[in-house]
Amino acid sequence: MNSTMQPQTAAPAIFHVHGVSKIYRMGEVDVRALDGVDLDLYAGEFAVLLGPSGSGKSTLLNIIGGLDAPTSGNVFFGDWELTAANDATLTRFRRKALGFVFQFYSLIPSLTARENVALVTELVDNPMTPEDALALVGLHDRLDHFPSQLSGGEQQRVAIARAVAKRPSVLLCDEPTGALDSRTGRLVLETLVHVCVDLSTTTVVITHNAVIADVADRVITMHNGRISGMRRNAIKKSPADLEW
Repeated sequence: MNSTMQPQTAAPAIFHVHGVSKIYRMGEVDVRALDGVDLDLYAGEFAVLLGPSGSGKSTLLNIIGGLDAPTSGNVFFGDWELTAANDATLTRFRRKALGFVFQFYSLIPSLTARENVALVTELVDNPMTPEDALALVGLHDRLDHFPSQLSGGEQQRVAIARAVAKRPSVLLCDEPTGALDSRTGRLVLETLVHVCVDLSTTTVVITHNAVIADVADRVITMHNGRISGMRRNAIKKSPADLEW
């Protein structure tokens, strides 16, 4: 990437992505999902990865999160090269350093909100209590409700609480408002911004919805597997002011 595209920030880079390409073999055809991506992500920033379906956003997020491996290129978390790690090491990395939020909530229907969050807190050394994590996302009064008793937005906030309860350095969110109406989506975005600010968690949200980019510190645009643009928002909007 040309150095003129790098943002002006005093925060240290937490991820370094260098020359990452990803090619999938589909029968006799090679599909290039990523094509030489260079990107740094910075500590404590709220970044939005914006682009249409098929632009490579989810593939890049999965590679950053150690869920997939690039065909070529390197990914570093601090000074540690993820692309040289084995599966067991990547599992520990995901467990300790990352929180994931996806479009679909993947809550266990037979467990309460508290119990869904507790599943994660049992895996790490210094977690929040489930009660504190759910209070952080505004669900202190829904601890003992089952997913079927919660709205879609509440279920997504339980999923966010589950992701942040282990105090991750980074929160990776794949279309977290994609299954929600605009009012509920704004509440979920407010929760993500709140978590980013209060916990200084580097937060990366991928979306095809350009309106959401207005809440970000930095907007990274993707097209055809490449980063096509990057900008910092001089003035960030509150999620409550968004309309889509």
